[in-house]
Amino acid sequence: MGHYFAGSVYEISGSEVCLSTGDLVKITSFELLSVSCLDITNNTTFELPLDHSGLYTLVPEDLPYNTIEEIVGLLPVGKDAFGSFTFFSNSDLVIENLTVPAGTEMTILSVEHIKNEKGFARCRVTGHQEASAEVLIPFSCHGDFYECQNERGYSLNEIMYSTRLCKRRFCQTKPKKCDSILYFSPIYQILGIMHMRKNIVKFPSTLEVDITDVTEECKHLTFVTPLSLAEVAAQPNEAFPTMAEILEEPVANTFFCCSWLKALQNGKHLVLHRCNKTHMVLASTPKGRKTQQYFLLSQDYGGQLRRRAREFSSVYEVYLAFSKSPGLTVTVMKHCEAVEEEGVPALSSGEQLEVLRLETTNTSKNESGASQGVDNLIFKRVEDDDDDDDDDEENASEKDSEVCLPLFTPANFAEKITDKKKYSLLELCKYFSLPLDLKVVKHDKTMEKDPLAGLAALRLEDVLEETTVLASFPDTPEQCFELPVRWMQLSLSFISDPLPWPDSETPEIKIQTVTEVTENFYHEYQRLYEKPILTPPPRPPKRKSLTVQSMKASAKTKDSTVKSSHPIKKKDKPQGQTKKRNPPPPPDEIEDVPPPLIPRKSLSTCLAINNTYVKAPKKKHEQQHKSERKSSDSDHDYEPVEDMLNAFDHIMSY
Repeated sequence: MGHYFAGSVYEISGSEVCLSTGDLVKITSFELLSVSCLDITNNTTFELPLDHSGLYTLVPEDLPYNTIEEIVGLLPVGKDAFGSFTFFSNSDLVIENLTVPAGTEMTILSVEHIKNEKGFARCRVTGHQEASAEVLIPFSCHGDFYECQNERGYSLNEIMYSTRLCKRRFCQTKPKKCDSILYFSPIYQILGIMHMRKNIVKFPSTLEVDITDVTEECKHLTFVTPLSLAEVAAQPNEAFPTMAEILEEPVANTFFCCSWLKALQNGKHLVLHRCNKTHMVLASTPKGRKTQQYFLLSQDYGGQLRRRAREFSSVYEVYLAFSKSPGLTVTVMKHCEAVEEEGVPALSSGEQLEVLRLETTNTSKNESGASQGVDNLIFKRVEDDDDDDDDDEENASEKDSEVCLPLFTPANFAEKITDKKKYSLLELCKYFSLPLDLKVVKHDKTMEKDPLAGLAALRLEDVLEETTVLASFPDTPEQCFELPVRWMQLSLSFISDPLPWPDSETPEIKIQTVTEVTENFYHEYQRLYEKPILTPPPRPPKRKSLTVQSMKASAKTKDSTVKSSHPIKKKDKPQGQTKKRNPPPPPDEIEDVPPPLIPRKSLSTCLAINNTYVKAPKKKHEQQHKSERKSSDSDHDYEPVEDMLNAFDHIMSY
């Protein structure tokens, strides 16, 4: 608690604050912002962030220590307090019947209290040829003790949060030569509350003011106590229900986009009913359908839901769903061409497949020629009862109806669901594994407007447990909403205002079970819980080239009438398409036979208006065409097309 001697106007946290003489400020906490670094060698100052990755070693003090107790009192605290301080004596040290020669290095290992609570330091003494022994040196042992150079490195966080290390000098661990001696000092801001104000005030550590400590003299004064949501949730159950005032609103909150968020403003009063451990379900709308929405659903949601067929865009997604819920059956939604090089069979639209198991086969080779395992999902074709007409098909082996699809295969599948039952949200989370696709078929009647009722589909992503504070506004105390402690920064203070209902008439609470959140919340949740991004395995490497014989053999199996004399490169043939070939030449024995005559059309069908935008051909070209026609007339007995066009021109001119 501080008392200002001189009044002035300062700019604090972006706003001007007047500090008058006699103002009382209660310091609640402080925040470390960065570190100021002073280079003692050249007297320069620079700033370093707290997450700076460099390490620094202690610079030995020039002045000697007089006693062992003085050395122990200046040891760094923490897990590495012992084993990091090494010193030597400038003269021979006699300890009972043991004499430690001058210059012998001694490392403090621990502190012990024996023999009527007398303190001893257990030290490791390192002699010649690295021989070591442990000795107990009493605190009262006098001498000239000098600190040795220690190679242990400290981070800026360790230095700043240690009351002993922050007063020492350091040098960089790399390079080993300590060319520059550094001294660190913290840059922080102090959080406090003033006696006549309710908002939290932040004072930078560089603010130059004169204060005095009056904590003992002002114990009887009552200050507003700001509480975070976590501190509110830690209050005993007897403290609720109560009234509270918002001291610091959730500024720039990017996690929620619900209706009650805008009403949480500074100075607004809230009714705090109780604190709960609430199980919530993270839900989202399907991707690619307008704007994707995200929701936090309480398991007390009163709507009725029906399971909806999930859609899968690859075999890998089918495998992930099968691993969580065996007995999965899917329907092929789009025809897929076979890819023989990768072992992918053809799939017809409407075909039903039941997932059986996962198998690994050695079908591909890497660059070194070694075989690689390829994971395949084994399906079983499911046929309708009408197709099983004869006994031979019923007695066919099950293996003949199996389909083997590599996990990397892209395809369009839809889950086959025969369940038409309506479930509550609690039942779905209890009997089924998530994620789960569904549709709201009956909205929650306890809500004026259910935001889930008009959605075409909804996917339940995951179940999470959150600590929440149940709150409402004084004008509508029965309409409650839940404030998640972990996802909202809100500062409150308890006030003595009466509750907005009579003591004997506690209102019936209606909790808002659907809270809309943003995409930032969804991605932050995925990052916080380290949800892995599951991607299908890569395709096996393609073969570099194919021989002419193998290509001819594959061509014969596809189309016996098509012959190819040149190898076709694999990269020129896109997957799932058939390259259009030229028609085959006629056989040799009928090459000299002219084609059949084309019957002439009548004038009424052939007359057309001349194109006035095309110039007539010149005579040179006509002569050239005539000479070419003469040379070819001997081989054909039909009239050329050029003669027909010339005849049409004469008729039109006539």
